[in-house]
Amino acid sequence: MQGTARPPGGGLPRSEELRNNGVVKNVGEARETPVGTSQEELATGERSTRNRVARSILDHGPSTVAELAGRLGLTQAAVRRHLDALVADDVVEAREQRVYGARTRGRPAKVFALTDCGRDAFDQSYDTLAADALRFIQERFGGDEAVVAFARARIAEQAAAYRAAIESAAPEERTEALAKALSADGYAATARSAPLPHKGEQLCQHHCPVAHVAEKFPQLCEAETEFFSQLLGTHVQRLATIAHGDGVCTTFIPDAAPAHKTHNASASTAGRNPA
Repeated sequence: MQGTARPPGGGLPRSEELRNNGVVKNVGEARETPVGTSQEELATGERSTRNRVARSILDHGPSTVAELAGRLGLTQAAVRRHLDALVADDVVEAREQRVYGARTRGRPAKVFALTDCGRDAFDQSYDTLAADALRFIQERFGGDEAVVAFARARIAEQAAAYRAAIESAAPEERTEALAKALSADGYAATARSAPLPHKGEQLCQHHCPVAHVAEKFPQLCEAETEFFSQLLGTHVQRLATIAHGDGVCTTFIPDAAPAHKTHNASASTAGRNPA
């Protein structure tokens, strides 16, 4: 979880120290949404295409709508829709195209270029720095236990907003409330009923700001799972993580959770590809 003032951790607030190289936190998925499109489809398909648009600008430099549409195999209308969202999130900006030599008649074509914020989103140096810092903590200050202590302390500093979101929701709506709070911090999270025969819900995080770091230090994911358990007041089970190669971080939350008994909560990382 991590917004501007929050940091990340296998999946918690985003800090400037722990940042991932994917682009765009929440880039207005609701714009021009076809009727019947699920929140989960928006969290994956829309975001993926938007990232491709931004990546194409990074790779090829300032580009026109027509150039982007040709490179990505999209309609110009679709490209404009994604560019509008990227502009709104300060990832790209519109400029007049520079003309070298004699200027032709008519207005210069508009091109779209990455902003400093957008370029920073692709910068992987923060991942390397974070991993190096955790490795230093691990080697010099107590091994794995020191990394666990760091992960828990980091989450504790970000816990207030998440706890407020959970406590203001009805017991049956707490998983959804947690998903919305995570989405506000860039995790593109959704809540859904668990497939039968399981009775409960699945919390799905379609984006992880610290996936590359958590791949080397799964303690970040473990601390997050533990935190979810404490927030929801029940045993939860992490089924899959992006850090371990899965497409989505998935946490199972059983029904009939005694949400007020947080001191008895426990977390489990058992299951397929636990973090």
